[in-house]
Amino acid sequence: MSNNINDTENPMENVQTHDWNKERLEQLKLLMPDLFTNDGKLNISELKKVIDLESVNETERYEFRWFGKSNAKREAFTPTDATLVYDDERSVNPTESENLIIEGENLAVLKLLSNSYREQVKCIYIDPPYNTGKDFVYSDKFNQDKKEYWEDAEITENGFKIDTNAETDGRFHSNWLNMMYSRLLIARQLLKEDGVIFISIDDNEVHHLRKLCDDVFGEENFLGNIVWKHTEQSKNDEKYFSRQFNNIMVFRKSEAIESFRFPRTEEDNVNYSNPDNDPEGEWRGGDTRSPNYRKTLLFDITTPSGKTIAPPENGWRWQESEILSKIENREIIFSDDETRIIRKIYLKNQNGRVAENIWQGGLFGTTRSANAEIKTLFNDEVIFDTPKPSSLIKMIVNLFFNEQDFKKFLILDFFAGSGTTGQAVTELNKEDGGNRKYILVQLPETTDKKSEAYKAGYKKISDITIERNKRVVEKIIKEKAAASPDLFSKKESEQEQLKGLGFKVFKLQKSNFPRVEFAPDPEKSEEENIELLKKYIKDKEAQLVSAFNKDELITEILIKNGFKLNYTLTKQEEFKKNEILFVTDGDKETLICLDVIIADETVEHFKTHTDQKLIVLERALDTTKKWNLKHAMGDKFNAF
Repeated sequence: MSNNINDTENPMENVQTHDWNKERLEQLKLLMPDLFTNDGKLNISELKKVIDLESVNETERYEFRWFGKSNAKREAFTPTDATLVYDDERSVNPTESENLIIEGENLAVLKLLSNSYREQVKCIYIDPPYNTGKDFVYSDKFNQDKKEYWEDAEITENGFKIDTNAETDGRFHSNWLNMMYSRLLIARQLLKEDGVIFISIDDNEVHHLRKLCDDVFGEENFLGNIVWKHTEQSKNDEKYFSRQFNNIMVFRKSEAIESFRFPRTEEDNVNYSNPDNDPEGEWRGGDTRSPNYRKTLLFDITTPSGKTIAPPENGWRWQESEILSKIENREIIFSDDETRIIRKIYLKNQNGRVAENIWQGGLFGTTRSANAEIKTLFNDEVIFDTPKPSSLIKMIVNLFFNEQDFKKFLILDFFAGSGTTGQAVTELNKEDGGNRKYILVQLPETTDKKSEAYKAGYKKISDITIERNKRVVEKIIKEKAAASPDLFSKKESEQEQLKGLGFKVFKLQKSNFPRVEFAPDPEKSEEENIELLKKYIKDKEAQLVSAFNKDELITEILIKNGFKLNYTLTKQEEFKKNEILFVTDGDKETLICLDVIIADETVEHFKTHTDQKLIVLERALDTTKKWNLKHAMGDKFNAF
């Protein structure tokens, strides 16, 4: 044992009990890094906002602050009263696919997904508005009462998307930061512990985005800034520089992911061969010099014929004993003239290829190839101005090729645009037999009435998102049918060929449950107002019972109880007095009944059969039935 007190950072650590306060703080930082300052200290005022918002008397100070930051964070974690409804008409091959395209305001959608899909997403890719002064910026002022959203879906102003974020606006950057901050905070909840987010951005906000992501994910989780060469053409109309590169900011959620690699190509392996028939296989020569000077690595090496090879300036890479062992094992060989030693780097030990942070060339695509790609799908029509190439998204996905779940993980894009991410995932699955799934979210923003898209019948950008991915599926099915026509002559074989191809479409919608919006009449007495309130509540409950759509109500209840949208329903035939459905999404399961009255016979059954969860409408139970079910089933019973 060393007697030097400087051998450890804290000499008392080895004689003290476990520091539970330190561990608890570390756990808190892993769960909520946004509560900590840039230097790793717990921000008490931010913690107070989580515990007791009423007690906060906030004084903004400089860390990375901007106008509206606190409100944007509050908005991110405020529940939404919206829901999602299934759109069968626009879904494609829904029984064979778990892919989702969701039409709706993305903050509300992310909130709805945050319970069901929490820590389920391996990779997020987004291409948000770049805040050039021309782009729209999403607003967080979103609720059920906005006629422009719920009825007309003309989402260009009035609290949903604003186009007044001009550079002359004093809150030009703040508007954009508020929009991004709330969405990234919720998106982080969806990422798996080993998940990674990729964000495309240009020079206008790249510096702010880096600081914003440091705040949301923690600066220790910054992985890199990829520079993507998006064009091969110089623009002579630029004032200072022809901008040929955009950025892709990359952050991980936690240290659970240690590295990722590109799969190796034939070009990567061109320098590997086996001229000496080494039983370890193909190899290439590698450096034997030490990168740093160490006196102990300065020694001569004697060749088989007795020649001497002097050490390089910094010395050898290994100690003398290790080099001699590698020479004996033929891991290090001598050059033909015995003037140098060569380290063998074996191909079998190369687990992929480390990605560079400059992406250019055909593998990554350009804006030109992206435009050509979408024009091919849409019969040479220009229906979207700034698509990303699917090859770019494929390269992002391929970074995870050595992960165990590489061919089956979930990818999220909540600024879906034309739907490039969906196309990339579908085509990649076709190429390597994978079963990756995607969730795309796109606002039903109206297209310009003068645009080719509008003239072609695509009134909303979300129409393009859906149609593009529909055409990708149709193209692949057509190619499969042409390649193996005999398979499509048999129903079973056809279903197998179509498995995984397609998507379910959901739309953001008002909640099916009535909300209390009663306001007392100041000209009436307290007793009269109480009677009016009772009548209001009764009318609202009657409205739910008489007007609700059962399928829509089931979806809302299930997603707000943490079920994913790939759930299945099976009617339970043993119940004669009520319709009871068994629900499962593969992970969770429950029984659900939406009848307006629960029969005594059904209540008696569940008083003795308490092995499964049960969800019913609270309106369907009187006080006695509700007490009996709660008493018998405990937490497995839920009256919604």
